[in-house]
Amino acid sequence: MMRLAHTSPHHGAPRSLERFAGRRSQIVFGLAVAVGITLSAIVQTVAAERVIEDATGRSVKIGSTDRIVTIGGDITEIVYALGAGDRIIARDTTSSYPPEANAKPDIGYMRALSAEGVLSVKPDLIIAVEGSGPKDAVDLLESASVPIVIVPEKHSPESIVAKIRLIADILGEAEKGNKMADTLAARFGALEAAIAKIPADERKKAVFLMSLAGGKPMAAGHNTSADAMIGLAGGINPMGSVEGYKPASDEALIAAAPEVVVMMNSQSGPPKPDVVFDSPSLRATPAATNKALVAMDGLYLLGFGPRTADAARDLAQAIYPSLDLPEWPAAN
Repeated sequence: MMRLAHTSPHHGAPRSLERFAGRRSQIVFGLAVAVGITLSAIVQTVAAERVIEDATGRSVKIGSTDRIVTIGGDITEIVYALGAGDRIIARDTTSSYPPEANAKPDIGYMRALSAEGVLSVKPDLIIAVEGSGPKDAVDLLESASVPIVIVPEKHSPESIVAKIRLIADILGEAEKGNKMADTLAARFGALEAAIAKIPADERKKAVFLMSLAGGKPMAAGHNTSADAMIGLAGGINPMGSVEGYKPASDEALIAAAPEVVVMMNSQSGPPKPDVVFDSPSLRATPAATNKALVAMDGLYLLGFGPRTADAARDLAQAIYPSLDLPEWPAAN
């Protein structure tokens, strides 16, 4: 006689409960991991956020720096020097160094910007040198949701050092920035010590000419990057009584009697001494007698960025060929 085995209706309950408990543990663990990741991301974002006071006195809250538009050749060069060139998604026309910067989209000349053009590349951050414009475009950018930091533009070694530290802070690269700034300050100090040995009566008069277009030389006066560079190189700017870049009359240049003429290279190459000193305003100058013409790359000479100590040293050597310039202090 066959007997049926008696099966309790609760026989499978323990296993079901175990499976449910296991699934619940997995769900709880998964939620905990997700919450942990979210909280970590929030903490990192908050930690990454910082407030920077820019050249206009505005307090700018910086968040992500993954997609940057740089405006100003010195700004772009510093960002690259800090190892953050891959974060640049667009730059202005003056940003031609390092060479790889030319591969980035060009948003136009720094003094003729379009706010719509800048914002069209969807930046997280805009870093612009003081003097960028026009004002209406900058005002629109400042009112947009994208942070824009205006970096001070002054023509001194101290201002370059401060500019490097500021941009490094913006990028979250303070350690790199401090090392670069310290190295640059040491180089400027070594150059200043060498220049100080030149007797006052042996200092040469050097004039910077922006162009000779139409036979009217455009000379650099006071409060210009060229004037500052001549001073860093140990020269005296005989046009220093003029403010900014101004056309110089024949009489003014003849009276200035420059011993050296400094110019920028053009796209077609360096200016030719025979052409430069054929100008009526320069023929009778001491510079023409000795064909003393120094031509350098414009951004290198006037950029006031990471290479400015090198440029000032090169200019000093060109003005004073026999000057004993020391080797640079080693990089930190």
